[in-house]
Amino acid sequence: MNKEAGYSYLYNKKISMDEEILEYKKKLESEKEEQPFWEKDCITVEEAAAYTGVGRTKIRELVVIKNSPFIVQKGTQYFIIRKKFENFIEQQTSI
Repeated sequence: MNKEAGYSYLYNKKISMDEEILEYKKKLESEKEEQPFWEKDCITVEEAAAYTGVGRTKIRELVVIKNSPFIVQKGTQYFIIRKKFENFIEQQTSI
C-alpha cells in the first residue's frame, strides 16, 4: 500500500468511525428521552418535583444539606437517586 492510499484508507476509516460514534450518541440520547423519569435511577430536581409533588425550592433546600443520602453531584448539577429519595420522603412526617 503506497503512502497516498494509506492516508485515504485512514481518512475513510476515521469518517466511518465518526459516523458510528454519532449514530451511537443519537441512540443513547433517544433512549434517554424515551425513558419516563419514574423509571430512571437518577432524576433531576425538576423531575423529582413533578414525581413527588414537593416543590422545586424545597427539593433544592434538601439537596444542599451535607451528607444527603439521596444526592449525587456531577460538577455543579445535582441528581437525586429516586429510590433513596422515595424512602426519605416516606420516613418524614413533614417536609
